[in-house]
Amino acid sequence: MEQLDYILVPLGIALFISYNFWLLFAILRYPKRTVIGLNAESRRQWVFSMMSDPLKNGVLIVQTLRNNIMASSLMATAAITLCSLISVQVSNKAGFPNLSSEIGKGYKRFVASSSVKLLSILICFLFAFICNVQSVRYYAHVSFLATLPTSKDRKESIEYVISNLSRGSYFWSLGLRAFYFSFPLFIWLFGAIPMFLSCCVISFVLYFLDTTSLCTQLLHSHSMNGESVIAIDVDALEG
Repeated sequence: MEQLDYILVPLGIALFISYNFWLLFAILRYPKRTVIGLNAESRRQWVFSMMSDPLKNGVLIVQTLRNNIMASSLMATAAITLCSLISVQVSNKAGFPNLSSEIGKGYKRFVASSSVKLLSILICFLFAFICNVQSVRYYAHVSFLATLPTSKDRKESIEYVISNLSRGSYFWSLGLRAFYFSFPLFIWLFGAIPMFLSCCVISFVLYFLDTTSLCTQLLHSHSMNGESVIAIDVDALEG
């Protein structure tokens, strides 16, 4: 069974990583075919709309960003709490009993294998914690930038706010991916075959969650018609 860990586990991890690299390529080349790309365009439209009058929309901007900060803070808290629990579990397994028989050696190999699996889960949650903390950082920074009256009708300032808001959202997505990947790592505790099957199922489910249908793209294109009008108004004011 240990030989399966050397074959199926790397295959499962490679499958999950390959899917995410394909998703990154799709976001960069065909953003409207992905949910992340459509959400990025929606955030862009929202920023242009809100910063057309920061004094009037300031409360709405802060409330919206506060909701995002609370969501990221909740995920970061959950990640660091799970890290603490796993650290305690790993430290408890570190003390092997002084057994010299074959049973003792087998127990030590089992505990060592479990510690490696728990350490992998720990690293995954630490990555999720860091990503969510960075997301909170960018959202908090945007809450100041988006409410500046001096940024009104200044396209370069609005673009800077959009870039920071997008970074916060991308860090949120990375943290969420780490939580998704933690499921196969947890399943790995029950064996290499369940872990590989879990990677396949997670990748399959994420494909349908990350991609958009033609109907969704059409509906989104209709909702984005107002963005071009706002951008034209800003350009006209600058000219």
